[in-house]
Amino acid sequence: MILFPAIDLKDGACVRLLRGDMSRVTVFNTDPAAQARAFAAAGFEWLHLIDLDGAVAGRPVNGRSITAILGAVDLPVQLGGGIRDLETIELWLERGVSRVILGTAALRDPALVRTACRRFPGRVAVGVDARGGCVAVEGWAETSNVKAVDLALSFDDAGVAAIVYTDIDRDGALEGLNVEATIDLARRLSTPVIASGGVASLDDLKALKQEAAAAGIEGVVCGRALYDGRVEAQAALELMKE
Repeated sequence: MILFPAIDLKDGACVRLLRGDMSRVTVFNTDPAAQARAFAAAGFEWLHLIDLDGAVAGRPVNGRSITAILGAVDLPVQLGGGIRDLETIELWLERGVSRVILGTAALRDPALVRTACRRFPGRVAVGVDARGGCVAVEGWAETSNVKAVDLALSFDDAGVAAIVYTDIDRDGALEGLNVEATIDLARRLSTPVIASGGVASLDDLKALKQEAAAAGIEGVVCGRALYDGRVEAQAALELMKE
């Protein structure tokens, strides 16, 4: 199982939000490229990048920081936030992003997801961000009436590389992963699932890993708990490799 360290970008800095609230921000590093190098040095094999400002604006905003990260490390990167058309998808893939994550676009323009999957096989993931079980979009500012599981299932035949499932109510709150909901979703899909939102300790990772292989979980995103030391990188990576 892959452990994806999260680099969330706001105003050019590496930050964490509390439950997706753009006004509740903690800045952890003003040099995202340096943070990426630190994660690479610690032994991580992937990076999970989100352009928070881009998610709200509907277009890339933190492009300079993303480009700096791509130039600083030789790790595969998955990127989400403000990616709403084929031109932007192609732009980031050409610049070195390994795969893009489509969230708002998956709800608003499902045909785009299917087209992108055909054009860029294995390089398109769908972000299913849930608040109260329903999909939230536009940088999590709007909550739809569409059930998260229904959105994920609608793309199970599209050739999506992974479903990144985030429980917004737990994101950045250090209250533990919603393991039950994540496992339930993963078991209903043939597409691999990446869990996100709420990792607070190694126990959360252990609980998820116990079910990962059988349920089809590819990995888990970890943010605040890595930054504040609640999850120690080496111990977590060793657990993932067991």
